[in-house]
Order: sequence, then structure tokens, then C-alpha cells
Amino acid sequence: MDSTFTQNAERGAEIVQRDDARRAVYETSLASDPRSPVMLFSADEPLAMDSGARLGPFQIAYQTAGILNAARSNAVLICHALTGDQHFAQPHPVTGKPGWWETLVGPGKPVDTNRYFVVCSNVIGSCMGSTGPASLNPETGRPYGLDFPLVTIRDMVRAQAMLLDRLGIPDLFLCIGGSMGGMQVLQWASLFPERVFAAMPIATGARHSAQNIAFHEVGRQAIMADPAWEEGRYLEAGTRPSKGLGVARMGAHITYLSEPALHRKFGRRLQNRAAPTFSFNADFQIESYLRHQGLSFVERFDANAYLYLTRAMDYFDLAEDHGGVLGNAFRGSKTRFCVMSFTSDWLFPTADSRAIVHALNAVAAPVAFVEVESDKGHDAFLLDEPTMFSAAKGFIDAAARARGL
Repeated sequence: MDSTFTQNAERGAEIVQRDDARRAVYETSLASDPRSPVMLFSADEPLAMDSGARLGPFQIAYQTAGILNAARSNAVLICHALTGDQHFAQPHPVTGKPGWWETLVGPGKPVDTNRYFVVCSNVIGSCMGSTGPASLNPETGRPYGLDFPLVTIRDMVRAQAMLLDRLGIPDLFLCIGGSMGGMQVLQWASLFPERVFAAMPIATGARHSAQNIAFHEVGRQAIMADPAWEEGRYLEAGTRPSKGLGVARMGAHITYLSEPALHRKFGRRLQNRAAPTFSFNADFQIESYLRHQGLSFVERFDANAYLYLTRAMDYFDLAEDHGGVLGNAFRGSKTRFCVMSFTSDWLFPTADSRAIVHALNAVAAPVAFVEVESDKGHDAFLLDEPTMFSAAKGFIDAAARARGL
């Protein structure tokens, strides 16, 4: 074999290993030292988790916008979706992209930061500054990895409540979120009804369906089948299960879209070529797009966090927690609800939202329901949807008048 080739190959392998190790250090630091405010809770203030674990010390990373009024009555909590984070209205520190909900939140927008004090925290179990599997375990000095306790949606909400207590916010004017964020909204309204004046769960469900659990399991298996996963110890090994996480993201991303949206954007068009290559290259534009989604995702997200957060969604079943009757989760609630769905969302179809509305009706809870005509699929709640903005603004403005804001 050519010795020059061998030397170059070895040098390349060293560079890859060095880059992986550097990236691992970066990921660990980002998990504990994000570019946002962080609220620290000592070992004497542990988070009581559904698994029976008591997590402490721990921290929650968050961002805010607007000003809390003197009566502390204008607070809005934004709950992020599966791979979102606290950067809802600020440029993302890793990708440089705008905040993920700047379409809905900001001066003059439905969640008007000139009127409301908006808080968004990174959920427990994630990787952007709130304690999760990439954080250092104080008992071992090593990243938690799979030693991190399993997280539930209720654990996320309990941690958010502790954050709000620290911020001096007794109750919320509005709790709003989509997808996994919508699950948190429902959990907030059920667990702390006296602390939620208005709730807007969007594109979500009161439980995760068997189909959704199945999609998540495919993603988790892709990650765990990657040799670089190292049984969850990749940060210490200086490796990174990029291929597995990328495949998991590609599969999940398909569920966030709709066939009309995919067809309009890509159709069967080829990628920078006039004819098929008769290979397994990314011949089609949709293949190239999915590969790009997978690659860009691994630059900002931790593989173990993906395992934990998908599991939290799988475990969510609000009716099961209340004797199998969903209405019991909201019995006696005075919270004003606005439930919103999208006609082309096949991840959380409108039927899931109707089940929530029927349960609220059954216990005489005040609820409005909006089904938005859209062909953009599940991710419509993150996109430019004038009907959603109009409905959200109408509901929030009416709730603000009732609240005296």
C-alpha cells in the first residue's frame, strides 16, 4: 500500500478523533453552561420525579422577553416542542437562526412582548442548559449518560413551576405551546389549575398514540445501533453517534410535514442532475433535503437527550393518570382553553384535539376550538399561518381583557 496514502489516512483519523473529542467537550459545556440565564437549584431543593428519583442539584436554562408588571399578572409561559429550546425569540447561539417562535411572539404579535412578560425554559432532560443526560453527574464527575433518571412531561412541568417560583411569578396569564409543548400546557392546566388563567395547547394530544410511539422507537433504535453511541458513554469516549441521530431526525422530520407540502416543495425533482445516477446517491431533492436536516440537527442536539425526550412523550397519557377519564384531569378547572389543530397534521390529527375539547366540555370547562385549514402538516404551528395568528390573537386579547391587562 502507498505509504503516503497510509500516513494521510492516519492523520485524517487523528483529526477526526480530535474534532470529536473537542465537540464532546463543547457539548458537555453547552449542556451545563449555555448562552442564556440559568436558575440553579441546590441538592437541598431536589426535583421529585415520577420515577421516584430526586434530582439535585439541577439547573434550568431559560430566556425571557418583555417586562413583568407590578401585579405580576402578565406572565406567559411558552413550552417548547421535542427538539426546541429556550431561544424562542432570540437568535440561536449554535445555529444563528432566528428564535423558533418569532412568528407568534414579539412586539405587536399575538403573544405581544410589549404587553406580556414571556418566559421559556429548556426542559429537564434536554441539552441546552437544563440538566439532562449530557450534564455532569455530581456524584461521579462524569456525564450522566443513561444514569440520568427517566423524565416525564409532569417532571418538566414541576421543574418549570420551581423556576417560576424563583422568578416570583405566582401564576400564569397564559400557558402556550405546540406538540410536546402542548402536552406540557395540558399538564400545567391539570397539575396546577389555580396557576393557569388561560391555556392554548396547539397541535398536540392528551396521550401519545401507538403510531407515534412506534416512530420514536425507530429513531431510538437508530441511535443505539450506531457503534459510536458507546452504550450512551460517547461523550467520555470522544465519539458521537451522528449517523444514528441523523437517521432518527430524518425519520421524525417526515412526520412533521405533509404529502402536499412535500410534493409542492420537492415533487420527484432530481438534485442537481438531469438523470438518475443508478446508485444510492441522493438523486432526488427530497433525499438531499432530509440528509441536510439530519446533518444540521446533529450539530445542535445530544443523542441521549433525544432518547429521553421521546420517551417522555411516549409515557404521556393524561387520562390514564386520572382513572382513565380525561375529563377528570380538568374537573373544577376555571382555566380558559383554546385548543388548536391543523387539517393536514397526521402526527397529532384533529381527532386528538377534539378528544381534549370533549373532555373539557364534559366537565363544563370554558373552551374554544379552532381547526386551521392548512396543508403544511404538523409543523404548521411554527410557520406563517395567518388563520392561526388571528385565532390566537383573538383568544389572547379576550383573555387579557378578562384578566384586566
